[in-house]
Amino acid sequence: MGKRSVVAALAAALATGSLLAGGTSVTGGRDRTDGTDGSGSAGAPIVRAVATETGIGGSPPSADAPPMPGVDLDTVTIPELQDRMADGSLTSSALTTAYLRRINAINPKIHAVLRTDPTALRQAAASDARHRHGDSRGPLDGIPVLLKDNVNTRDMPTTAGSSALAGSPPDTDAPLVTRLRDAGAVILGKTNLSEWANFRAAKPTSGWSAVGGQTHNPYVLDRNPCGSSSGSAAALAASLSQVAIGTETDGSIVCPAGMNGVVGHKPSHGLVSQAGVVPISAEQDTAGPMARNVTDAALTLSVLLGGGEARHPGGALLPGDTSLPGGRSGSNGPAGHLGSTGMLGELTHRGSLRGKRIGLWRLPSLGPEVDAVMTRTAEKLRTAGAEVVEVTPPYQQRLAELEFPALFSEFHRDINAYLATRHGPRNLAALIDFHRTHPEERTCFAGQELFERALAAPPTTDPAYRAKRAELKDLSRRSMDETLSAHHLDAIAAPTNPPAWTTNCARGDNDVIPSSTPAAVAGYPSLSVPAGFVNKLPVGLLLMAGDRQDAELLSLGAAVQHRLNAWRAPGYLPSVGPDASRRRTG
Repeated sequence: MGKRSVVAALAAALATGSLLAGGTSVTGGRDRTDGTDGSGSAGAPIVRAVATETGIGGSPPSADAPPMPGVDLDTVTIPELQDRMADGSLTSSALTTAYLRRINAINPKIHAVLRTDPTALRQAAASDARHRHGDSRGPLDGIPVLLKDNVNTRDMPTTAGSSALAGSPPDTDAPLVTRLRDAGAVILGKTNLSEWANFRAAKPTSGWSAVGGQTHNPYVLDRNPCGSSSGSAAALAASLSQVAIGTETDGSIVCPAGMNGVVGHKPSHGLVSQAGVVPISAEQDTAGPMARNVTDAALTLSVLLGGGEARHPGGALLPGDTSLPGGRSGSNGPAGHLGSTGMLGELTHRGSLRGKRIGLWRLPSLGPEVDAVMTRTAEKLRTAGAEVVEVTPPYQQRLAELEFPALFSEFHRDINAYLATRHGPRNLAALIDFHRTHPEERTCFAGQELFERALAAPPTTDPAYRAKRAELKDLSRRSMDETLSAHHLDAIAAPTNPPAWTTNCARGDNDVIPSSTPAAVAGYPSLSVPAGFVNKLPVGLLLMAGDRQDAELLSLGAAVQHRLNAWRAPGYLPSVGPDASRRRTG
């Protein structure tokens, strides 16, 4: 399926309302939770995100609040916001102010947002003017968006978390930022990340960067947010923005989404332009939407799609059908219908899972508590009419052996090309020297073993490298395709993540999580939705489908999210004790 077909399928899913099933409702100020999920939610402090025209508070408005009902930032969806903007009961300025005030109140606890855009309120005012004149640009017009700080912005620094890039901003926006601006989105600011997207040290600490310090998991503050899109996920969990942009090479959107209890979509490779994004590998990198519900993620993807000929910072034309005939991007095609009463009448499709076949890849190495969440998840999906069968995608050990050697060569090529566009170190060798001579880069961990191995890696013209990448592509696609075909599946499902481990700079990250690799290496889409809790810590369900099946996957994911109904607001607990022990595999 080419990009034009993906856009058409996504538009059709939106137009029928099947993607609106992800917007679950709350009652009594707290989302309903299934006590059997092991969430331990009883009595946990909940910081609610309720906005009014005058701002925002950490609890529902008091009796003297304005008579207009507030907006629950935790649960509101973009179509609901656009309805309010269309009828004049909400402005983008009020919404943006609410998020900025919440950032001021909550971000000091979690360090998810690096900086806010000083022009955010001017952007919101311009959106309000368009809405007043009936000139809305589509579903994201007036909607606040946070960007991971490896996405180029011409008016704010783009650092990848490193002081090496903390000087002048890039000369131009990344194309995906241009698309967001053209769609009327309010660029709210930049989020922290694992420095260099976790591709610097052999034992990094996810969510730490020299520029932003350590991002904390909003559910339990001494636990890790996963990475590398740590700040984007934690900010969404804390309701500091409506949507955010993350990036992924292997796991960097979906793992933080799972570990912070939000939604993250890694699009099919090549659908979203990677130009102007600090790279690891042109062969695997992609940006993608993150949100609190699948509806908002799908609408954000509809804006990110396209942009004509997509080139990576390394200069290589991205594989696949990356342009739309006739010069159309398809980004805002369904936008005019999003606020219609008919669409909002389709908020739930109770039978949308009936007849769907899902292959469950259990991954028991993630621990018995996670496996129990998967068992309950399978039971809920079967109750909703889905057929769930157990599967084990093949070739995983060989993929693990091949992936990093290929990435080393690709990183050397692509980071050199990117650094040549920025002020600061001009190539990987200079970057390694910079980190050796700047103490702030060693305050959490000192290693840069991955940098050094990439510097010594064979070039991407080397026959041995090319053989590795060709085998990777073949085996990863066969792993997915053979599993989907043999069991007649609509999607493969797996646990996205274990419960978050304690953050520890001396030890580094405490897990290798294999579920993201097949789709990441193959370039196929994946989507994490909340599945349940282990000891108050979120666990996600990762859904994966075939190449360019993004619209179908999002539609399925919306139905799954609605059925599981697993989200609840974070409690900002200081600790829940030591990490749970479990068997680890290599």
